[in-house]
Order: sequence, then C-alpha cells, then structure tokens
Amino acid sequence: MTANPTAPILNLASDNVSGMSQPVLAALIAANAGPEPAYGTDQWTGKAEALLSTIFEHEVSVFLVATGTGANALALAAMSPPWGAIFCHSEAHVLDDECGAPEMFTDGAKLVGVPGVGGKLTVAALAPVVEHFTPGVIKSVQPAALSISQVTEAGTIYTLDEIRALGQFGQQHKLMFHLDGARFGNAMVSLGCTPAEMTWKAGVDVVTFGATKNGCMACEAIIFFNKAHAEAMPYRRKRGGHTVSKGRLLGAQMVGYLENDHWIDNARHANAMATALTEGLKTIAKVKLPWLTQANEVFVVVPKTASARLAQAHIRAAPWGSTSLPEGFSIGQDEQFLRFVTSFTTTRQDIETVLQTIAG
Repeated sequence: MTANPTAPILNLASDNVSGMSQPVLAALIAANAGPEPAYGTDQWTGKAEALLSTIFEHEVSVFLVATGTGANALALAAMSPPWGAIFCHSEAHVLDDECGAPEMFTDGAKLVGVPGVGGKLTVAALAPVVEHFTPGVIKSVQPAALSISQVTEAGTIYTLDEIRALGQFGQQHKLMFHLDGARFGNAMVSLGCTPAEMTWKAGVDVVTFGATKNGCMACEAIIFFNKAHAEAMPYRRKRGGHTVSKGRLLGAQMVGYLENDHWIDNARHANAMATALTEGLKTIAKVKLPWLTQANEVFVVVPKTASARLAQAHIRAAPWGSTSLPEGFSIGQDEQFLRFVTSFTTTRQDIETVLQTIAG
C-alpha cells in the first residue's frame, strides 16, 4: 500500500523534529523588537552568560553558536593542537556524525575511537589506547583531549563516579576533558544532580551545553570553566563562521530556555515519556531492549512485522545499528533495531499509539 504523503506522522526518530517551546519562542519574539548591539554584545547574550554562570555555580566563559556540530568542533579545536589525539568512544557523535568537522576545525587532530558497551568509555578500555601514543615521540600524534557524550549515542548515562574516574585519568595523562552535552538536561535530570556536579566538580574542562533538542530553535553553548582555555575562542568562532551578527537571537533563546528551570521541566517530561514507552515495551512479546532506558532515547529490537506496522501507521523511528551491544545480545534476520526519541512535545497518547501499533 502506498503511504499517503498528507497523512499525519508521529515522528519519534529524533528530538530534533520538535519546534520551539513557548517560553523560548516568547523570548525570541521579545528580543526581535527594537535594535540591539550586534555580534553578541547585546543584553540578551549578557543575561544568558550570567544565567549559565549561576547554574553551573562557577564563573564561566560562554560562547553561543547555532549548531551542535559547530559547538563540538570549536570546543575540541580549543583543546587539541593539530598534532593531537582526541580520545572518544568508537561510536561517539563527534567521531561518527560531524562529517569531519572536529578534524577540520582542529586543523587535523586525530580522533581515536575506543570501544565500550552501551556507548560508554571506561578507564580500563581507555588506558592501553592512550598509552600507545607516547608523549614526546615525534612520529606519533600527541595525547591531547578526552571527549565523552552525556547522554551517549546508546542513550546511556555516565554516573558521577564514572565521570570523576575519567576526569582523574585525564588529569594523570594531561588530557583536557570535554563533555558533549547535546542532551545535557536529560542526563542531569536522570542523575538527579546539579550541572556543577556533572561537569567541573568531576574534572570536566569544557562542556558543549545543548539546548536545541530540548526546546530551542538553534542554540548551543560552549562553556569553559577555566577562562585561560577560552582566550582564543572569540577568534576561532569568528574564523569558523559561527559568530552570529544578530547574536541577541541566540541569547534570547538561551534566556527563555534557562529561566524558571524551563529546561529542566522539558527534560523531565521527555525522560518520563521514554520511561513510559520502555515499560510498555517490556510487556510486549518478542520485543528486546539492549540497554536500560536512562534518558529520553529508547533502543529496541522488534520483529520486522512490527516495524512494518509502524511504517504503515506513519510512525517514524530511526533504524539503528551498533557495535557496542552487550555480550550475547543478538539481532535476528527477522528483527529490526530501532531508536525512539521522546521530547518535551511527546504525549501519553503518542506513547500508547506506538505501543498498540507494535503489539499489533
């Protein structure tokens, strides 16, 4: 049967499919009225920077950009020389999904992927890889930085102890520590911790603080906890084409996102919807979950007949693949691996519709 292109689509393939939340939209409209100084020297950007310092309990250097790719690539460029090695998970977003932007912005630094179950790095797996690159050996790239994703590409979350262990390892090996926080709010809500506890108090040097997936139109923040590390960033951002002339429109998004804990409310709702979906999936025969659902991403293996029903009902999930599945977990020829991502716009009815369709 040919799908009706005009039929409503329930799209849970990504949280990027959602638009702006109302407080963010209202702030953007307010900032649009009247002139403001350009290139991030406006009141909205200043307020966003002050809010982030308050939220992180630390005086921070903040650089707003419009994309997560730009945020990650610029952050890593500030952390590694062109002859440096940046260690990350073998399925990390910075390695697999940035079209080489980190390598380009670092002028050629090498991203070194390290395997780990559920998208997570461990000190045990990382240590022999880092030790392979001997400091001072001219023929080798030099260990420079460590990057983790929080939430990971498998939807899992590093505990605070795990982040601290990686932070200590990084300090021992003189590696700057980057946290890719595209879904920062979802991870923080799941852990029940503060932004400070998940970052600088655990040894993180730089965080890319995501807002786009959780209610903004296009806004990410590169945050440095040591101002000395940020000295060249104004020039890097401009040279890289990420200094927005009407910077107030980025600042306004971030203000609307942060004020009144709106970002936390959005993340909490998205996580709750993912939990509801997971609990429902557990009750359906022939459905398998490779990992615990810890934030707003649900990874599931379903029969291909169920996948076909989803397609026929115009329900979208993202076909998935991974090399970091738990030992012994397999996917049969008659099965489909899918990723569902919930957001602040996902409803209980959406979840029920997905579950009923998979169950058949």
